[in-house]
Amino acid sequence: MVPTGREAMTLPVTDPRGWAVEPGYHDTSGRWRDAPEATITAVLASMGALEPDAPHPDSDPTVALTVRSDHPLPAVPVGVVVLEDGGELPVGDGRLPDDLPLGYHHLVPDDGPPRRLVVCPGRCPEALGSRWGWAAQLYAARSRDSWGIGDLADLRRLTSWGRSLGAELTLLNPLHAGPPGPHPQSSPYFPSSRCFSNPLYLRVEDVAGSDDLEGLEGLAATARQLNGQRLIDRERVWALKSEALEAVFARTEASPATVAGLDAYIAERGEALVGFATFNALAEIHGLPWQSWPAELRRRGSAAVAAFAASAEGGRRVRYHAWLQWQIDRQLAASAPAELISDVAVGVDAGGADTWMWPETFATGMRVGAPPDDFNRLGQDWGLPPWDPWRLRSAGYEPFVQTVRAALRHSAGLRVDHVMGLFRLYWIPAGVGSDAGTYVRYPYWDLLNILSLEAHRAGAFVVGEDLGTVEDVVRAELAERRVLSYRLLWFEPDRPAEWGPEALAAVTTHDLPTVAGMWTGEDLEAQRRLGLDPNEGGSAAIARRLEDWGGLTPGAEPAEAVRSAYRLLAEAPCRVLTVTLDDVAAVVERPNMPGTLDQWPNWSLALPVPIEELEVSPLAAAVAAEMNSGPREPPPAPAGSGG
Repeated sequence: MVPTGREAMTLPVTDPRGWAVEPGYHDTSGRWRDAPEATITAVLASMGALEPDAPHPDSDPTVALTVRSDHPLPAVPVGVVVLEDGGELPVGDGRLPDDLPLGYHHLVPDDGPPRRLVVCPGRCPEALGSRWGWAAQLYAARSRDSWGIGDLADLRRLTSWGRSLGAELTLLNPLHAGPPGPHPQSSPYFPSSRCFSNPLYLRVEDVAGSDDLEGLEGLAATARQLNGQRLIDRERVWALKSEALEAVFARTEASPATVAGLDAYIAERGEALVGFATFNALAEIHGLPWQSWPAELRRRGSAAVAAFAASAEGGRRVRYHAWLQWQIDRQLAASAPAELISDVAVGVDAGGADTWMWPETFATGMRVGAPPDDFNRLGQDWGLPPWDPWRLRSAGYEPFVQTVRAALRHSAGLRVDHVMGLFRLYWIPAGVGSDAGTYVRYPYWDLLNILSLEAHRAGAFVVGEDLGTVEDVVRAELAERRVLSYRLLWFEPDRPAEWGPEALAAVTTHDLPTVAGMWTGEDLEAQRRLGLDPNEGGSAAIARRLEDWGGLTPGAEPAEAVRSAYRLLAEAPCRVLTVTLDDVAAVVERPNMPGTLDQWPNWSLALPVPIEELEVSPLAAAVAAEMNSGPREPPPAPAGSGG
């Protein structure tokens, strides 16, 4: 039996599943595949399960306890609950008080160690009505004022234009922070930290103190020349932005307004911001990855790290990186009325800030990926280190809390990339292929509880990207938690009008063909050229579906195929519908081609026209008209959806 829920974390140690390690998995055809014995051994070793007399982590009495306020509360030892605000409530009869407020508290038994107590609503806020909006890769959405890359001022323009057409939402690619230094990471799904944002998205002219900055006009003019090339040159963009931002900081760092504002921001974001900024300051000196640093700097809490942060130059650089985050936060806040849906990636760079701040929670020597399937027959290795489920729990889930909270900071909604990762992840030991991994299970009960609490505090709905192989328990649990599912025209066997309401509906995603690429066959040809063993039959079936459902004739213009696809999507009664900007611009290349590295310009293709031209595009207006003509009545609210 495949364990689910709490019992998945408490099986006998003699079974690898006692450490949440699966002996194999069912592939997309339903066939069982045994995991290699060497893989299971390597996974267990990375968890410390093979150490002599290794205590099973399920016996640790200090691990976090999460409870749902809408469920019966568990029995606990006699003691007190120290509340998040400093107050106390007695636990006199071995039962938690019924009037516990939502939040992060501590359970302190009279006889035993304290443990974190997280009280959650259990269900996420409801996505109200039936609304549509853009799905944008922000880096690709440039205006004529951009510095070679789409930025937060472009986001404001994009959302303002969208509102004029009836779009109420904007779904963005992850804006997570990349590695510091002169070589930015192109993939938004390979961040240094998911708890902070990428300063590449700053509009320099909107940074306080940039007015009348000497040399700014020259830097801006040079940067805007980069808009003439389709391929985004992040290194050149950052060199120009960094020069300007360093100058603004030097000009304003001692001003009373900057000192007061920055101090308040640092106090608000707390230890996570200080740790992130310290990491970036150290990386400027010692490079990356941090595992190559002097040993005394590899531990965040070491005396050497503290001495660096307390030094004059080290402290100044720490404040600079915190100041960059403050500026991003201010510019994002200015976009908040646009009803943004943020995206949180499935993992982080092994040599980045998050692994330095919480190294004990990550499994060394492991990478996350996906087994072979119909669309990626070689499997996928995403190169991301997984959280060890046991060590994450022992850390009170703090890295997860910080990740979700950061993503929701200025958002009306949250897209959780590969939401199945809250239940299980496919681990691949270093040195083996993507087909030689196995699944490790996670304490999804706790993770979903925390997700519901953070979403409740932000007043935001949640979407789970549940495409691919999904266990029944995942869909059932997400539905009960009021997490929206994903529905794609490319994948669904039924017309959009027959889809259920509790979902985000789209035609495609960043990892799949655009409408123009699919319709013209250019995407399929690109896959052949790259030797990716494309699913020819599946692509042909999608094209036939577009013909049959959309009333297209072979040889129709790509723009007509785009309009037809979104006419179909508008039939969907789903709570959220998204229109991909690449489709509005009739782009044939997909943003990311899974299974490639430098063979494809992944995450580096700008839209072929600036936002100003999209604003007057007949195709954009036609697609918006199709979306506005679809079902506008709000879907019926699910039972028990109040609160």
